[in-house]
Amino acid sequence: MRLQVEDVDVRPANEVPFDDVLTVFGERGYPARCLCQRFKVTGWLWRDTVVEERVEMARVSTGCDDPDATETSGLVAYVDGEPAGWVAVEPRTAYPKLFSPQFHVPWRGRHEDRDDPSVWAVTCFCVRPGFRGRGLTYVLAEAAVEHARTNGASAVEGYGMLVEPGQDVTWGELFVGPAQVLAAAGFERVSHPTKRRVVMRRQL
Repeated sequence: MRLQVEDVDVRPANEVPFDDVLTVFGERGYPARCLCQRFKVTGWLWRDTVVEERVEMARVSTGCDDPDATETSGLVAYVDGEPAGWVAVEPRTAYPKLFSPQFHVPWRGRHEDRDDPSVWAVTCFCVRPGFRGRGLTYVLAEAAVEHARTNGASAVEGYGMLVEPGQDVTWGELFVGPAQVLAAAGFERVSHPTKRRVVMRRQL
């Protein structure tokens, strides 16, 4: 059954236990190894860090177990009381890799102030096995927009993938979210830098 907004409790990560974030990422596969640090590291994710370092980086950036924290790196979705999904959303300046020469895709054909802290970015979705295929990513995208708006963002952007019906896309590529999910949350296309990647933005 497709989940509706009222079926999901979405909370800032600093208001939940870190163990719940780790539960969403799981113990195997890309999410469990990356821990949403793909755009956080300044070097190469797999070469310059190890899992233990990424766990600690995630612990610090989420601010979990601290409801009074002034910042957090994402939101956690609960379905029937179970941690089920994650979305990373922060000021764009919180993602060093977006500004690295190694990752120039988002900037092709764009001319703007890259250091504007009022522009936020949605960079990662993760849905726990057992909760996939029920539309949770759509709920998370909407929640990310509202979280950014509540915290003073002027705009929020994402780097979605274009996925054709029946096309096989690995989770390691699709963590940024399908373009149709961002479109459903009101994001509009800004640029189309590669065949399957689109930069999308919602003004707030």
